[in-house]
Amino acid sequence: MARTRKLGPDLEVKPNTDAAGGWGSVKSLVKSLGRDHVPFSGSRVLLKQNKTDGFMCVSCAWAKPADPRVFEFCENGAKATTWEITSKRVTPDFFADKTVSDLEKWDDHHLEAAGRLTHPMRWDRATDKYVPVEWETAFDEIGRELRALNPESAVFYTSGRASLETAFMYGLFARAYGNNNLPDSSNMCHETTSVALPESIGVPVGTCTLDDFSHTDCILFFGQNVGTSSPRMLHELQEAAKRGVPIITFNPLRERGLVEFVNPQSPGEMLIEPATRISSQYHQLKAGGDTAAIMGIAKVLLDLDEHAPPTGENSVLDTEFISEHTHGFEAFKAAAKATEWTQIESRSGLTRGALEATAAVYAHAKSVMFIYGMGLTQHKKGVETIQTLVNLALMRGNIGRPGAGICPVRGHSNVQGQRTVGITEKPEQVPADKLKQLFGIEMPKDKGFNTVEACEKIIDGRVRAIVLLGGNLVRAVPEHRLVEPAWRKLRLTVQILTKLNRTALVHGEISYILPCLGRIEIDQQESGPQAVSMEDSTGCMHGSRGQVKPASPHLLSEAKIVAELAKHAAPSRSTIPWDEWVSDYSKVRDAIAATYPDIFHDFNARLWKPGGFHRPIDARKRKWNTETGKANFIVPTSLSTDIDVAPDERDVVQLITLRSNGQFNTTVYSYDDRFRGIYGSRHVVLMHSNDIARFGLAEGQAVCLTTAVDDGVERKVDGLQIVEYDIPAGCIAGYFPECNPLLPLWHYAEKSKTPAAKSIPVRVAASSQMRPHKIPSSN
Repeated sequence: MARTRKLGPDLEVKPNTDAAGGWGSVKSLVKSLGRDHVPFSGSRVLLKQNKTDGFMCVSCAWAKPADPRVFEFCENGAKATTWEITSKRVTPDFFADKTVSDLEKWDDHHLEAAGRLTHPMRWDRATDKYVPVEWETAFDEIGRELRALNPESAVFYTSGRASLETAFMYGLFARAYGNNNLPDSSNMCHETTSVALPESIGVPVGTCTLDDFSHTDCILFFGQNVGTSSPRMLHELQEAAKRGVPIITFNPLRERGLVEFVNPQSPGEMLIEPATRISSQYHQLKAGGDTAAIMGIAKVLLDLDEHAPPTGENSVLDTEFISEHTHGFEAFKAAAKATEWTQIESRSGLTRGALEATAAVYAHAKSVMFIYGMGLTQHKKGVETIQTLVNLALMRGNIGRPGAGICPVRGHSNVQGQRTVGITEKPEQVPADKLKQLFGIEMPKDKGFNTVEACEKIIDGRVRAIVLLGGNLVRAVPEHRLVEPAWRKLRLTVQILTKLNRTALVHGEISYILPCLGRIEIDQQESGPQAVSMEDSTGCMHGSRGQVKPASPHLLSEAKIVAELAKHAAPSRSTIPWDEWVSDYSKVRDAIAATYPDIFHDFNARLWKPGGFHRPIDARKRKWNTETGKANFIVPTSLSTDIDVAPDERDVVQLITLRSNGQFNTTVYSYDDRFRGIYGSRHVVLMHSNDIARFGLAEGQAVCLTTAVDDGVERKVDGLQIVEYDIPAGCIAGYFPECNPLLPLWHYAEKSKTPAAKSIPVRVAASSQMRPHKIPSSN
């Protein structure tokens, strides 16, 4: 519907045909600087973002170039920066006249928009308010409570923003305390990658770097919204597109960043040049239809190879690579040939002709990159989907040569790095002998809890305490109807935060908010200003220096808080010189290098290498650390990637949860989603016109979504307004985290337990209520 529609007092839909980037990004930047009251200081700080002598973006984890642009930040990265360095403050006076029950009525946007936390706070049961507390008092009580518990009943969660130094210390703290209960944000998003890739190619991370974009002949893009989730990648995609590199996209929605891009840093493009077309083919497949689509492409390649002229030069498959470097090809070949086109077309939602068009391009490209995001990882059969994508790469030898490889796009800025330095529930992934030798820690042998398992244990009462290093976990996890009431029964909840969020309000019997420095702030310790480090999506390590004065003199660094918690909760269970480490973070890096020498040798000497220093990835050298010693073709067990719905249940549709370009994870910067043309509200459901008609509904009407499973738990979200949208029939979309109550805790990726949030079977019915209005800020 190519017209502006006013669908309610808050909701307006303006069809967007503008390219990503361009003047829209410039206007968004100006708005962010004004919103957070940093028009001048913010502009100066942004010039240091993603620079070798500056700070690494606190938003996404996309790679940082060795030769950065003048403005090496994107629209969403700028939002994250101004959001953190805002001049707004949440002081004890803020809490003095507001009970926690009052604050629970605020929405997510206004809670964080209130500003930076300035003092440690403790929940007071008598008044239902957070009241200021001295740091030492907080550490004493938290330590006492943790010491009184069975170590197995405590959980230590971390989001992806903590530095390598802090994450390393946090992992040691948990193990010194006595468990491997280290769930993290990777469990929620890319754990599927960490399970799939080691089985296929022997590494847990992608094989591509930024340099590969300059050498690639073709890019296949699956389930990743670059314009919202990693906008700086658009520069690499644009350069490739201008060279004539075909970029073939598979995604249920036509996302603007994958259609057209105008570089907002190029005056010529902004003023006179046409937008750059990004995708040469765009295939809008059904939710969860990726395995079927990939099998269809493989089937075509096998057919093309069989009918190629009988000379090696004309072979479509890289038979030499397959013979020398892979295992299991014949089984995969048989499975692909046996898969019927009717199955492929029905499950993928694409025609045979569309998949033949993709295969024809792929068959003639020498070096191909395979980029994917949570559109693959957050499905029940997500591990198999990624492994099937790897199969497609292996068929033509597209791993281990320039311009080719697997490129999972991680989310938060150090979510991959924290895994690299030991944040994992799996004890076999941590060098127990080194922990004993270097730090005197007896490594707990039992597997810990991942995020889904931690929620299960909170619900059944076996977890009694949770410490959260960043994040907004209550808002991010599935099964709100069960998780929130159980969370309130916890004995102890501790949050290390920069801003107030929903999880701080859903508290246990004893609850603390411990405010910390942000990455962009100067971290002054005994030996002077400190630097930290992080790992980007391509496995490169970067240094980062704070640039601005801390929001409050009462803030402590994340490293300091972790060290004090460890000293109070596990005072005699390690030989770690916590105080020395806090006074000089280079000593933490020395300890990381001693623990993981293959990756971090000469850590401090390499910290400021332009473009970062790259972790060794054996698959790039065609060395396969798998059980077979080769790269493995793994046959998918099914083309259906999620909960099967009976064919006669035509009232059931598949819900895809989305992020808007006005948010990052659970942080909501605004109610607008410019790229999708939705303004003023996030309480919407995107539907195809045919589905709206067959259900007897109308655009703008309020509806109720209920999960179409019968397990005794009612899951529903009411008051969502319908927006007619270009989405495959039988699929609908709504925003994360607003739609999380519809996601069962048990609906997760097999093997990885990543919540399957990209395909939830739901029913749509007219609502009994209008959607809630935005909650105004009262501060």
